[in-house]
Amino acid sequence: MDPLEKKSCFFRTDSPNSKASIFASPSGLSFAHRPDTRYNHLIGSPFTCPNLREMRNTRTIFDNRLLRLYGRPLLGTVLLFLFFSGTMVACAAAPQPRATLPPPATTSPPPLPTPESDATYHFMMGHQAELAQDLDGALKEYHAALKVDPKSREVKSRLAALYFALGDVTQAVQYADEVGEGTGQEPQMLTHMAGILASAGKPERAVELLDKAIESDPERGESYFPKGLILLNQKRMAEAEQVVKKGLQYTADSPIGYYYLGRISIEAGNSEQAVANFDRAIAVNQAFEPAYLAQASVYESRQEKDKAIAVLKKYLSQVNPRNRDIRQHLVQLYVATKDYAGGLAELEKLLEDNPGDLDAQLRMALIYGEKKEFTKAISQLTEILKAKPAELKVRDYLGYLYEETKDVSKAMETYRYNIHLDPKFADSHIHLGVLLYRLKQFSEAVTHLDEAVRLTPKQPEPHIVLGLAHFQSEQFEKASQAFEEGIRHNPKNADLHFNLGTAYDKLNRFEEVERAMETVLSLDPHHADALNYLGYSYAERGIKIDQALSLTKRAVALKPENGYYIDSLGWALYKTGLLA
Repeated sequence: MDPLEKKSCFFRTDSPNSKASIFASPSGLSFAHRPDTRYNHLIGSPFTCPNLREMRNTRTIFDNRLLRLYGRPLLGTVLLFLFFSGTMVACAAAPQPRATLPPPATTSPPPLPTPESDATYHFMMGHQAELAQDLDGALKEYHAALKVDPKSREVKSRLAALYFALGDVTQAVQYADEVGEGTGQEPQMLTHMAGILASAGKPERAVELLDKAIESDPERGESYFPKGLILLNQKRMAEAEQVVKKGLQYTADSPIGYYYLGRISIEAGNSEQAVANFDRAIAVNQAFEPAYLAQASVYESRQEKDKAIAVLKKYLSQVNPRNRDIRQHLVQLYVATKDYAGGLAELEKLLEDNPGDLDAQLRMALIYGEKKEFTKAISQLTEILKAKPAELKVRDYLGYLYEETKDVSKAMETYRYNIHLDPKFADSHIHLGVLLYRLKQFSEAVTHLDEAVRLTPKQPEPHIVLGLAHFQSEQFEKASQAFEEGIRHNPKNADLHFNLGTAYDKLNRFEEVERAMETVLSLDPHHADALNYLGYSYAERGIKIDQALSLTKRAVALKPENGYYIDSLGWALYKTGLLA
């Protein structure tokens, strides 16, 4: 038997690189710097989805969502809101790369910083540069305005927002903090700067600015809500609830107030009250998307996926049938309930709106893969790769599909082509190495698995299969070294310790075999293979017979149909004399 088929023993399929988890693990690129996004909706900039300069240069739509069929989690997900002139617009917590910047919510000129003509001129030119998506030009003009009028809070507030959008948190905090100094600021400006400070990990300073805003205009409810959010994230639930309710006294028509109350109810473990608060947010503003998403997440957490689906379908039918994020999450729910027909129907609607939506095409291919309709999945992925030939993860999954259809040559060709495009793409080295191992081409398998280990030393799978390749080649010392190296990076991986024990056994290092198997059982007391292996080893060597009997009995209890375990139990019984 191919040892890789003994999944519980050698190669766990719930690992990040295994094919079985390909849908569940995020595989997109992450930004090098990401400030605390819980407060981004307080900032009030047209650029509240950082890091825009980096996002603008991101290569493809797959970078953030590739192979993520189940998508972003909703419970605890941060939603970004942009505030302009009392208008709130929702934006996804994990923003998709954009070719251009989103325009400001209003094209009317901002307040002038000073009557001095030079400062006014540069400020207006900076505003126009923002409208034209020219960030560098906007920064240049605002700095020129600040040089003329170094005390202008309006200019500093724009610089704070722009620097935050570009990921320069240090500069953003500097200007936001300066805006908050002294008195006389507009409450809305203070709220925006508080959002930047909170996002940069300075919630106490943010609260100071919000308290100033409240003192300046005590009946402006919008100043209370962000303070409530900060208190909520500090786990100061009673204070958060009190502040939000105070804001609702003055701004009863604010959906975000009820939304925050819903969040507070979730933290308090009161899901029914959370649902009721989200209902009130929707009643105030039927188009308030975050309340629908949050309500759906509550139902998901309660395993009431049918209700979650109903909430999202209500939004699509009554508010915006073309909302891509909502429809995609609906797809995820259908897949979670194994309603693949429902998921495909929603994807077809996405493709009706945008036939070139490669993300929807990819999700469709993944559903076909889940349904074992591999021919359709392969066809879909092939079309995607015609449009995006450099998408390595898409092609890597295509290789897996070829394996599923037993087209080994196509699978190998696909993995090799990926490696040709990017020799540092670890996934294809791993999957090609595993395939070569199964084909008993151990020498070439070792080449690719060695490279995979070098590229991803913290992933246990390449270490395991590399060790097995050496093991099958009867190079037991190299096998033990491969497993030991894997354990150095993954000391709590039970399968690495188990396989190390088997290699030690071949090297007649029996005391180390015992230690390795005991380590396995300390990490996973129900590791049936370790129970069987250690019990059989004791029985075979005629030592610790009572333990041998106990261990093999436990193994058989876990897997009563396993003939090897039954044989080990029989041998242990024989050694006790009970079968004599």
